[in-house]
Amino acid sequence: MIKKHEIYKKDKWNMMTVEVQGRYIVLREISDQWGEETHTFMSRPALMQWAETRFPKEEYEDNMDEWRRIIAAFKGV
Repeated sequence: MIKKHEIYKKDKWNMMTVEVQGRYIVLREISDQWGEETHTFMSRPALMQWAETRFPKEEYEDNMDEWRRIIAAFKGV
């Protein structure tokens, strides 16, 4: 059984979804800058490490609510 989580979605060109496929966690990131990227993780700690690197807290100093929402969504996976 595959569980799908939507992490964020600004529009149809800027979104991120995470699917839990058995022991694998597959993240799909679609952006208007880079197209579609897929990342596969073997554990939730690996996913969280990637998320904290991809969404550094310093970049969201003006919008901490958005950063908290994104990180909380990852933690909910």
